[in-house]
Amino acid sequence: MVTIAGPARPRLVDDLRPPQEATADRGDLFDADCPTRLILDRIGDKWTVLVVLLLSDGPMRFTELRANLGRVAPKVLTQSLRRMERDGLVTREIFAEVPPRVEYTLTDLGHSLAGPIAVIGTWAEANMPRFTAAQAAYDAAHGD
Repeated sequence: MVTIAGPARPRLVDDLRPPQEATADRGDLFDADCPTRLILDRIGDKWTVLVVLLLSDGPMRFTELRANLGRVAPKVLTQSLRRMERDGLVTREIFAEVPPRVEYTLTDLGHSLAGPIAVIGTWAEANMPRFTAAQAAYDAAHGD
């Protein structure tokens, strides 16, 4: 049997690779030393993803975030929020009240991340049954 291939379909990975004349203002996901990998680590963290989605509707206090997240230790949430603040995704504002009130707000950079995260979240929710079915089938076939 002879197969005649049509025009080559562009590969997504090729779209992600920077042009040969790459500049300092663009990262390269496939360069092991590129800081872009650190960004992927940050946005791959489940708490970052969930905090960005929660704050996309407006500022929240620490206790509100924790209540909406569920099952996150205060120390872990504090560490995540500090990393997000360092990365420029959130700002932390302290109000001079008794007791002091602290609010977290998405920055412009954080808001620019909310859209892509929402798309991935929608995809995850829609495909959750397929994931769990695939896991069950794998476990049944492999005796796990």
